[in-house]
Amino acid sequence: MAPQPTTTLLILGASGDLTARLLLPGIATLLRAEPDRRLRVVGADVRELDAADWRGRVQTALDAAEVSPAAAAAVLEHSRYVAADATDGDALRALIASLDCERLVIYFALPPQVTRLVCETLERVGVPSGTILAIEKPFGDSLGSARELNELVTRIVPEQRVFRIDHFLGLHTVLNLLGLRFTNRLLQASWDRGSIERVEVLYDETVTLEDRAGYYDRNGALRDMIQSHLLQIMALIAMEPVATVGERDLRDAVSTVLRAARVVDPVGHSRRARYTAGSVEGRPVPDYTREPGVDPARGTETLAEIQVEIANARWAGVPFVLRSGKSLGGVRKRAIVHWRPPAHVPDGFRGHDTADRFVIDFKPDGFELHLTTNGKGEPFTLEQTVLRGELGGGQLLPYGEVLGAILDADPRLAVRGDAAEECWRIVEPVLEAWRADAVPLEEYEAGSRGPRGWATSRY
Repeated sequence: MAPQPTTTLLILGASGDLTARLLLPGIATLLRAEPDRRLRVVGADVRELDAADWRGRVQTALDAAEVSPAAAAAVLEHSRYVAADATDGDALRALIASLDCERLVIYFALPPQVTRLVCETLERVGVPSGTILAIEKPFGDSLGSARELNELVTRIVPEQRVFRIDHFLGLHTVLNLLGLRFTNRLLQASWDRGSIERVEVLYDETVTLEDRAGYYDRNGALRDMIQSHLLQIMALIAMEPVATVGERDLRDAVSTVLRAARVVDPVGHSRRARYTAGSVEGRPVPDYTREPGVDPARGTETLAEIQVEIANARWAGVPFVLRSGKSLGGVRKRAIVHWRPPAHVPDGFRGHDTADRFVIDFKPDGFELHLTTNGKGEPFTLEQTVLRGELGGGQLLPYGEVLGAILDADPRLAVRGDAAEECWRIVEPVLEAWRADAVPLEEYEAGSRGPRGWATSRY
């Protein structure tokens, strides 16, 4: 058997927080699971960083993941850091030429505006045949800019070699959703508008800004989470049955759902809020407007909610409610499918006031089936019984799964260009309504469930 080719992972923006906090630990868990993988890691950024500092960062990640000594030594031997401005054509050309690699992956751990400048430079200087571009979200900041960026990157490499990163869509999360959807007759028979009243995709976090005001205050919850991650999860929940779990079938099905999706009333079907001072898990949290780096005049939301409708025969009339926010009183990373009530409950039963529902949890992966049953000791009084199960989780951190797919040139976990554009199309009317102040910016105390008037804050 021929030896596996060596892949060079060139991380642009390597001195930043994303590389230290997510990329290097993700690489380390991948190498722990696959110690024979042939990988060279090269970091580059405008900031000067000496060899010992870079090596220490890589070593720390490898040690934390308990990578085998042989695999760790192989990576450290060839890992290096280069101080270079990737927006400068001569510097970027020299950097790529110095790699002398069999396969090249260029990872953009950069702000969106810098990513675009680097792509423009890459178009001028060219890349080796077979190069893969891996680009972090947000992919553009509007439908127009996403289209322009798509046109730009696909002039550099073919679409199949563009990986728009959505680390929320780890391999096991995607396969767990598809397995539940398409391998259980019980669910298949009732997965439509006839049986389902509404679907909620919720991502409540207890974390605050975590020194990310420079990014977050310019984007907010709608752009940061709903426009990318939650619309993709919605599409997986709502997609039509697929023939295979191959890249083309999956990504075609996701795009079909997104093309049919819209926010019917951007004012009435959207909400926004931001947190005031409070306490989260025992730690004091200041008012959002007093967080370091925040510009109060921007009116950035820290909690967003939209109601999406999917105009097709399966889902017409079923609202999909997507919500995400920070500094809330508890973690909720889940999708909730609310079944319609039965057409008739026999006379004589009491207490049937809670609809049955199916809950799919992310991180950790699991599910709950809430069913109406006869009460304990009082069989004529109905109550909810909860059946719980665990779903398979991977050995890797989310970024490890995503990086593994990139290094293997498997685009199933990447967002296709048309899907990225559709996500912006869906949220742009809401953003326009918010810019016009047609939707009030509400408030909620840090550590609470959110604004009291929101139905999604009640449970």
